[in-house]
Amino acid sequence: MHRRITGFMMALALGAGSFLPVVAHAQAAAAPAAAANAAAPAPAGNAAAPVFDHAAPVATVGQAQPGEWHFQDQFTSTGEYALWMHNHVLFPVILVISLFVLALLLWVIVRYRRAANAEPSRTSHNTVLEIAWTLIPVLILVAIAIPSIKLLAAQFKPAPANALTVKVTGYQWYWGYEYPDNGIPEYVSNMLPPEKALERGEPRLLGVDNRMVLPVGVPIKLIITGADVIHSFSVPAFWVKEDAVPGRLNEKTFTIDKPGVYYGVCSELCGDRHGFMPIAVEAVSPARFAQWVHSQGGKMPGEDEAAPAAAGANEAAAANAADAGAAGNAAAPATTNS
Repeated sequence: MHRRITGFMMALALGAGSFLPVVAHAQAAAAPAAAANAAAPAPAGNAAAPVFDHAAPVATVGQAQPGEWHFQDQFTSTGEYALWMHNHVLFPVILVISLFVLALLLWVIVRYRRAANAEPSRTSHNTVLEIAWTLIPVLILVAIAIPSIKLLAAQFKPAPANALTVKVTGYQWYWGYEYPDNGIPEYVSNMLPPEKALERGEPRLLGVDNRMVLPVGVPIKLIITGADVIHSFSVPAFWVKEDAVPGRLNEKTFTIDKPGVYYGVCSELCGDRHGFMPIAVEAVSPARFAQWVHSQGGKMPGEDEAAPAAAGANEAAAANAADAGAAGNAAAPATTNS
């Protein structure tokens, strides 16, 4: 009996001695995988949303200036062309015609007054004069039509495929903004109280609690509609003014050239608080726009496809690591206890 017990204890000791090296080898193989899992970044869905710091407005950009009588500086290509057409085509033509008509009226008043012309002329036809006052206005209109058609085509040019879509809805008396491309649901933008606007450095009657944020250098497609009555979305620095009509979707496309904060207003009489539903657009770099999108819980285009690809790559790496561990276990020399 004593010999049986002694033999059993010796067999148990030999089995434990051969098992411990295998356990140690398995733990050593599992350590790198555990370290890799610990070092891997947390999934994007579980990460905290980044904080976005809004830019302060600049008094000389995107808003009317004290004593200003001209158009605002333009920050879109369409606006720059329209401003050029006004300054170098329309305004000179209007000025020359107005001065010519004024001079003609003064000349007629002085030359053909009763004291200087007691016997009025009986002339009823002048072929040269009639051809001139018909042909010259036609040539002027043709000269104006050429840049005008180009401007109209630019204003109604369809948005490209990579344009960022933002839905704008006018309410009595605030605006709603939605970013369907980024998965951001509609949020509301109301005018700030005067004391809050002063505290934030916003211009009077133009500061809002939630700005529309857009990237610079990226085509923007606004889908504009109204929820109750007709409104009008207007941002002068972008050369944008489009009616927001209930039951109808209007489209406006533009590309912002420079970062900044730009202000606008509702330009259609829509009720007793029509003058208190301003528009504030913050134009930022594409990188900061992506940061803002993530701060709102949205995603940039392509991130939905990138996440499964990254997950697949991680799974493949884990499978390769497991295969390597198994191969290492198979190649390890067996431990023999003597």
